[in-house]
Amino acid sequence: MAVNDCYEATKWVAIHATEFQGDPSRVSVGGDSSGGNLAAVIALMARDQGSPKLAFQLMMFPSTDFRLSTPSMEELGEGYNVTKQQMIWIRNNYLPNQAEWTNPLASPLLVPDLSSLPPALIIYAEYDPLRDDAEAYATRLKEAGVSVSASRYDGMIHDFPDLFEEPGNRALDEIASALRTAFN
Repeated sequence: MAVNDCYEATKWVAIHATEFQGDPSRVSVGGDSSGGNLAAVIALMARDQGSPKLAFQLMMFPSTDFRLSTPSMEELGEGYNVTKQQMIWIRNNYLPNQAEWTNPLASPLLVPDLSSLPPALIIYAEYDPLRDDAEAYATRLKEAGVSVSASRYDGMIHDFPDLFEEPGNRALDEIASALRTAFN
């Protein structure tokens, strides 16, 4: 699974951070869409395996439940940059065995305990089939006592920072501010 490679890379960065003038106390994970899924899962793996200690997690438009059965997936699954059919294709190629769709290393929303995770920023769009995944994961993190900020960009679609300059710059500013806070 890709998640194992990502976890090993994250551990390597933490172990070797000082070799490239990095700070091992400021290691963070982040990504968008499938990368947001990987960031969430790496944070869980780091917590469960005791290392590395992560300072922050960033998830943009994360897929957090590969069952793909949310209302937003149904309502917004056509015409908004990412389609339900694309998500099904991605899921079926990433996880061809249906039993894996509910594996916590694929669907972090289904993890029973989300406590003791690093602070998080979740950025998502109003018109995104993955909107409900992001909202549900943010809610679960808050309920578990994790410091989380969830920002919904109204009127936007999946990957909007790459597509629209003004809201994209606003999202990047929000990310930079959250990282400054996490690293201080």
